[in-house]
This record gives sequence, structure tokens and C-alpha cells, in this order.
Amino acid sequence: MKCLLVGLIGLSSFAFGGEIESFVSGAKKKHGDFGEKAARFLVEGMPESDREALKKEFLMMNLDLALEAREEFPWSKDVPEEVFLNDVLPYASLDETREDWRSFFYPKCAELVKDAKTTTEAAQAINKGIFNLIQVHYNTGRKAPNQSPAESIKLGMATCTGLSIILVDACRSVGVPARVAGTALWADKRGNHTWAEIYDGGEWYFTGADEYDAKGLNRGWFTGDASKAIADKWQHAIWATSWKKTGSRFPMVWNIRNQDVPGVNVTSRYVKKEEASAGVVYFRVWDSKGGKRLVAILNGEVKTKAGTADLNDMAELTVKTGDTVKVTVGEETREVVVPEGKTVDLYWDQLK
Repeated sequence: MKCLLVGLIGLSSFAFGGEIESFVSGAKKKHGDFGEKAARFLVEGMPESDREALKKEFLMMNLDLALEAREEFPWSKDVPEEVFLNDVLPYASLDETREDWRSFFYPKCAELVKDAKTTTEAAQAINKGIFNLIQVHYNTGRKAPNQSPAESIKLGMATCTGLSIILVDACRSVGVPARVAGTALWADKRGNHTWAEIYDGGEWYFTGADEYDAKGLNRGWFTGDASKAIADKWQHAIWATSWKKTGSRFPMVWNIRNQDVPGVNVTSRYVKKEEASAGVVYFRVWDSKGGKRLVAILNGEVKTKAGTADLNDMAELTVKTGDTVKVTVGEETREVVVPEGKTVDLYWDQLK
């Protein structure tokens, strides 16, 4: 373990100057047009302090390993390019010490995810196993909230932010898109919290770091607190990190004035929405827009009118927005999700 820690810590400083273009051109030569695009994306999102402190060799190694993971793991191949660039490629999440965590985490996580078939399965396997492997768990005795993986491993402890950094880095090492999420202050002013988000199949899901739940993602002790977040108050909102500039910042409570880390306000995904109450909705069914009305059976119980019946003589169902209604015409049945509104016109040729 000691030699691995030496590899993680201790990136010596290096003044980039004009060598950023050397890194970009080197990426193009080694990895083609996509390599150049990835390198430029990485450089454009770098904090100024990193431009002055990191070696181009470190950036190239990070790029090499990220692209290798993209080719090796099936879930990573399917990740949209913009998500890969923003949530797999970056070498850091917050303002933690920069280090080569990819080389450290890859062999461990590759073994953990060997039986995984999906991004979620991979993320779950990592969350379940990596913290025991590296022997790091929650402890308020840690030195700093924003510890890097190596710093947390050296101490054998971290709090929510350090644990989240570990989980995000471990996931990224095997091509799983991940990012840090959290709030600066719960709505009841009880304190802050940090966790991780995982991207799978076009959606973001959350999980507590070192808080594996066999029932799946989007579970955690903090869901009740998160449901009360306030989107238009930055300190009570829920934020996710981004490498790409967003015009907003991720609030780091240990360095609240720091604006180096872009943020995305994701509060709406956590706040509980009031369920619409069921009520009477009126339906008409047409063969197509501008076409003729059809006689249809809705949910096997209500018949729509057609022909010379008054246009306002409509079928009535007690449903709510978002419910699924089965529409049967003749021997064929199709479905529709109830949209908002008291009167709904359905077009047979558009139903699935």
C-alpha cells in the first residue's frame, strides 16, 4: 500500500505556458480527432491553478486511461460523448489534491465489476466493495473534508465529501460516469451533506458513498432532507459538479468563496412533487388529426362517441395526469399516458 500511496501523492509542479497546445497536439497524434477534442475539453475546464501546477504527462496519462476504459467496458462505450467528457474524463471533482487515482483504482475496480452487465450494476459493485478494499470509512476525525483518495487512505478515514470523491474516482476508473452532488445547507439548517450521482441510460441516479443498498440506487437516509431542498436559494439547493462551465458554481462549504468548480442545480430531481389527485377527464378519440371520430373502449369500461353525436358528448374517466389508459378500437388495443387537461383528444394513428 505504501508504494501505491507514493504514486498517488506528489505530483511536482510544472509551468505550462505554451505546453498546453503540446498536450493537445500529443493527444491528437496518439488518439486521433476524438483525443484532440477530449484534450481541449479537459484544458478548457481546468482551474487556473491547475494550468500552472500540473504536468502535461499527468494529463496525458489521465486521458490515456480514460479512453482505455471507454473501449474496454461495454457500458462506457454506450455513454454519450458529452457525458463521457464531462463525467468520466476529468481528473478531479472538487478542489482536492490532484493525483493519479486511475492507475490505483483501475485494477481493483476492474475486478469488482467483472460480472456487471450495466452501469448501475458496476456502480453498485464498486460502492459495495471498494471501501473495504482500501479500508476507508466514515470518521469525523479526518483532517479535511475535501481529502483526495490517497489522503483518505493514509488516514483510513473520511467524511461524506472524501468518501464521495473516492466513489466518483473509482467509478470513473472503469468508465462509469459519476459526479459529486450535495447541498451546502439542508433546508432546516442542520448542516451540509455530499453524495455521488451515477449516469445510466439517459438518467442520473444518486447513492450515498460507502452506503451500498442492495435494493438499488436512488435510496439513502438523506432522501427526506433532500426532498425539502429549495431550488432558488443556492445554499439550500442541491448541486452536482460539472467540468464544463455552467455559469454557476458548486458550493464548497470548506472554501465557500472558491468558484473554480462549476455546478448544476439538480434540486428538481430530489424535491417531492405533489401527486395530482384523480378527477373526471373527458375523452374523444379520432382516427387522425383532422379526421373522423372513432368509437373506442377506454380501460375496458367506457365507450367514446362518434358519427353524429354532439362533440361535447364525451366519454368520462376518473384518472389523473400520468396515468395510462388503454384504448381499444375493434380488436386492437393501444395505450396513452394521460396529459394535463380536463378534455383530451386522442389520435389513434399516434397511439403506441
